[in-house]
Amino acid sequence: MATQKKQSGPRRHAPMRTCVGCRSGRPKREMVRVVATVEGVQVDPTGKKSGRGAYLCRSRSCWDLGLKKERLAASLRAVIDAPARERLRQYAETLPPTESEDQVVNEGRSDP
Repeated sequence: MATQKKQSGPRRHAPMRTCVGCRSGRPKREMVRVVATVEGVQVDPTGKKSGRGAYLCRSRSCWDLGLKKERLAASLRAVIDAPARERLRQYAETLPPTESEDQVVNEGRSDP
């Protein structure tokens, strides 16, 4: 009689998404979804709103690239009007600064 190994169950696959700002692939849970709906373009923190979605990393530089180079609008296949663009910029300001932004701030500061 052979002994049987207990399997811990199937491995769960982590869905990957591509950032429209930096074009890097990351797990979906590490990114922020932006969705185009009939009400306009908005941040989708739950990731469950209906509409065409696009993903951005949680860094200000990716959001700046996505908005500045119109990558986000192209990915959403929608026009981002001025009020929606301002709301997205305000959301980006709440994100932690990137490493490169930290270095610039620290280089400009003189500690005795």
